Amino acid sequence: MNMQKKVAILMGAKGDLNTVKKAADKLVELGAQYEMHVMSAHRTPDEATAFAKNAINAGFCVIIATAGKAAHLAGVLAANTTLPVIAIPLKSSALDGLDALLSSVQMPTGIPVATVAIDNAENAAILACQMIALFDDDMRQRLEKMKCDIRDAILKDDASIQDL
Repeated sequence: MNMQKKVAILMGAKGDLNTVKKAADKLVELGAQYEMHVMSAHRTPDEATAFAKNAINAGFCVIIATAGKAAHLAGVLAANTTLPVIAIPLKSSALDGLDALLSSVQMPTGIPVATVAIDNAENAAILACQMIALFDDDMRQRLEKMKCDIRDAILKDDASIQDL
């Protein structure tokens, strides 16, 4: 079954754009459609909640959300949708992102948030595409090629150091 759906990328502040752009670029590279928005769990809670509640009807199949400091955006979104939510913890505070990481992974039972490494927006995009690939053969093939390319690059690096 092939079914192209969109990925939503939400950031709590426009200042997160440099990190989020890496996820957007990876989604484009893998052939996924996306929309990007700025919404805050604390400053625009009604809008964030409404977005999550309407995400399925808007054609989204996965939500990626940045998580800085208190890191509540991904959790608020996850509480208001059945779609998978992926958090990107941001290195944006005196705690180097550890606060955001822990806030993202320590969700209560029933409100899961998948969480990637601090500032690792590319992995958030890849994980979103892996979810899409469950129902999209073309996406699965693009991911398989990406994994082969990664493997080939490592093997090339290995061969390049054998004569040192």
